Amino acid sequence: MESGMTVAIVGATLLGVALGRWPGIRADRATICLIGAAALLASGVLTLEQAFAGIDLATITLLFSMMVLNSRLQLAGGFGLVSRGLVRIVRGPRTLLAAIIGLAGALAALLVNDTAVVMLTPLVLDLTRRLQRHAIPYLIGLATAANVGSVATFTGNPQNMLIGSASGLTYAGFTATLAPVALLGLVSCWAVIIVLWRDEFRAVRFVMPEPARSIILPRELRKALLVTAALSVAFWLGVPIAGAALIAAGALLFTRRLNPVRTYRLIDWNLLVFFCGLFVVVHALEVAGVTEHIVRLLEPLTRHGLVAFGMVVAVVSNLISNVPAVMVFLDVVPALDDPARGWRVLAAASTLAGNLTLLGSVANLIVAEIAARHGVTLSFRAYLRAGLPITVLTLALALLWL
Repeated sequence: MESGMTVAIVGATLLGVALGRWPGIRADRATICLIGAAALLASGVLTLEQAFAGIDLATITLLFSMMVLNSRLQLAGGFGLVSRGLVRIVRGPRTLLAAIIGLAGALAALLVNDTAVVMLTPLVLDLTRRLQRHAIPYLIGLATAANVGSVATFTGNPQNMLIGSASGLTYAGFTATLAPVALLGLVSCWAVIIVLWRDEFRAVRFVMPEPARSIILPRELRKALLVTAALSVAFWLGVPIAGAALIAAGALLFTRRLNPVRTYRLIDWNLLVFFCGLFVVVHALEVAGVTEHIVRLLEPLTRHGLVAFGMVVAVVSNLISNVPAVMVFLDVVPALDDPARGWRVLAAASTLAGNLTLLGSVANLIVAEIAARHGVTLSFRAYLRAGLPITVLTLALALLWL
C-alpha cells in the first residue's frame, strides 16, 4: 500500500517536472517538487528525518558555490569577454553551435557538468536573443554537450566521482580511455542537432553583433579567474569538490569592492529549492524499496557481458536517475569478468543515458529552469526529439570503443 502511494506521488511529481506544469495549477518545477515532497511527508511515506537524509547537501553546496563563482565572473565582466571572443570566431549558426558545444564539453570535463550549464545558459540565451535565432537547439546542444563532456574525467559529474572513489582507477588512466568517447560524443551532438533543425542551420552567414557593453573590473576579474584556475587544480588533485567549491566561494566573497548583496541577487534560489525537493521525491523510491525491486528484476541481464551491462545501466539510470543507479551498481562491478573495463562502462553508460530525456540529468533540468526564468520553454518533447538519437548514437560509440 505504501509502495503504491509512493509511486503515485513520485510519478505525479516527475510528470509535472517533465511537463513543467500541472494542468490547472499555477506551479513551476520548483513548486511541483516542493508540493510532492510535502505530500510524501503528509501521507506518512517519509518522515522529516528521512526527507532531510535524501537531500544531497554536497550537490546543493556545489551548486550554490558555483553560482557564487558564476555571479562574480558576471559582475567582473567575464561574460562580456567570452562574448567578444565568440564574435571573433563565429560567422554562422553551425559554427555558433559548434562553439557552444565545444565550450560546454570542455568546461564540464574541468568544472563539473552542472557548473558548465549554470555558467553558459545565460550566455547562450543572450546570444540567441540578440541574433534572433531559435534558442531551443542551442540550449539542447549545451545540455547534451555538458553531459557528454563530463564523461571524460572523474570530476566531470557526481556519478563519476563515486566511481573514482570506489574503483581504484587513476585519474589519468580513466581520462585517457574515456576522453575519446567524449570527443566522438560532442561531434555526434553537433551532427544530430544540425540534421534535426535543418532550417535553423542552413548554410547562411551572419555578422555576430557586438556584445552589449559591460563594465570590466580588472582586479575582480583576475581574482575570479585565479580562483577558478585554483579550483580546477583542486578538482584534478582529488580534493572533495563540494568543500573546494565552498572555499572558492568564500574567497571570492572576501572583498572590499563588491557588495555581496549584488552576488546574492544573481543566485537562482528557485533552482536550489527545486533540487532540494527533487532529492526528497527520488529518495522516497529508495525508502519504499522500489529502487531495489527494479534492480533485482534487471540484475540477471548484467551477467551477459559488458554490452548488456551497459544497456541495463542506461535503463536503470533513466528510471531512478544516474547517481542512484551508480550507487546501486557499485557492488555489482567487482563481480564482473573485467572489473576495470566494467567501471568505465558504468561511467559512460550512466552519464550518456542522462541525455535521453529532460529528466535524465541534473544539467538538463538546470538548463530548462534557467531558460524558463528568461521566458524560453524547453519542453520534454522538444528535448526528447534530439535526446533519443544522441543517446543511442553516443552509447553505441562508447560501448564499441570500450
